[in-house]
Amino acid sequence: MDTDDAFVVALQSFLSSLADLPAAGDEAAAIDRISVLEAIKAGCAAAQAVETMRLEELRVESESAAGVPKARQGRGLAAEVALARKASGSAGGRHLGFARAVMREMPHTRVALASGALTEWRATILVRETAHLTPHDRGEIDRRLCADVSVLEGVGDRALDAEVKRLAYELDPQAVVDRHAQAAKDRRVSTRPAPDGMVRLSALLPLVSGISVYAALKRHADATVGADDRTHAQVMADALVERVTGVVTVDALPVAVNLVVPDDVLFGESTAAAHVNGYGPIPADTARSLIADSLDADAATTLRRVYKAPTSGALVAMDSTARLFPSGLKHFLDLRDESCRIPYCDAPIAEYDHADPHARGGATSASNGGGMCLSHNRAKQNPGWRMTTADHTDTGRHTATITTPTGHSHVSRAPAPPGHHDETASLVERQLRSLLDAA
Repeated sequence: MDTDDAFVVALQSFLSSLADLPAAGDEAAAIDRISVLEAIKAGCAAAQAVETMRLEELRVESESAAGVPKARQGRGLAAEVALARKASGSAGGRHLGFARAVMREMPHTRVALASGALTEWRATILVRETAHLTPHDRGEIDRRLCADVSVLEGVGDRALDAEVKRLAYELDPQAVVDRHAQAAKDRRVSTRPAPDGMVRLSALLPLVSGISVYAALKRHADATVGADDRTHAQVMADALVERVTGVVTVDALPVAVNLVVPDDVLFGESTAAAHVNGYGPIPADTARSLIADSLDADAATTLRRVYKAPTSGALVAMDSTARLFPSGLKHFLDLRDESCRIPYCDAPIAEYDHADPHARGGATSASNGGGMCLSHNRAKQNPGWRMTTADHTDTGRHTATITTPTGHSHVSRAPAPPGHHDETASLVERQLRSLLDAA
């Protein structure tokens, strides 16, 4: 066993020992352990930064020796880091940027993190709020706040965020102004699932615009609340929907909602969950209400049949193979994959790609296709990446295996469709059941 393998074994042994740690004997000991374990988490984050930069160094060396142009060296590295850390592609980019910052430009932050005096989140605040500064100014803030860790004793996360911003403006006011101007280009609206059939609609807006929108909704609610039984917050929310869409009730909105619902749920014979694309599972009663409300409002309602294998639940076809033109195939992949097929990535599907590249003869088919987010679809085009798929069977759903340049493999299986539960019976039991049913 070489040194690297021995080191990995030692780390795995330490991890296993934590599970066997006996519980503390008294309250004070429990608090001490919680504190030390938090410091260990921070130390692990610092060690991950070291290993991340070593990975980048080794990759650049190997690609330089292979003649890869400098501009293309290290592409896909963030996605590899993300897979290793069981994180999304965008999170992998943040982890890589964090490692570069603390290893190259913020030595005091790195030391404080390694010692456990600074948590990973607080170190992330320091990295994030100094990203627009020159290395010299970033290093100055690093020195002022982390050379003596007692400076941050008792300082909350918000206070730390504010102090870093204050120092950044003191050192380079123009950089802060330029950052604000650049940030306006990132304005956007997004949604995220929320509990209990709700959704969070978020808008990232320039300061004046955001405050103006909120103030207008608040003024309307101030003048309206009391006219009915709605609360101030409810009036603001309803006003937002009405002013954006131009209609008073959402039932009349001409917007398509892709609801995947088993036929027995649709007809009230089952209480299994349905699935809304881009949101997630919803109760059967809620799904039936959505459909009924759409019909009552005379909305255009379309029913598309999708077939699944009885045992595995794998989606296998739409109405007919004749419909599998590009648009129909994309829709099928949306239903089957739900989100990016790279493991741990929940990003919405933005592109559709061949596992076995089309240039090498890969088929444009459901088996060889997959929904991907932008960052992962770009990453897997780089040298050393390979994706293979296995089509559905009666006992298993479609799988995709991603192999990275280091030879590590990660398997993704298509999620189960609404209303399906994998059988716990063994293959032998299933075969015997089939023989008995046929007898």
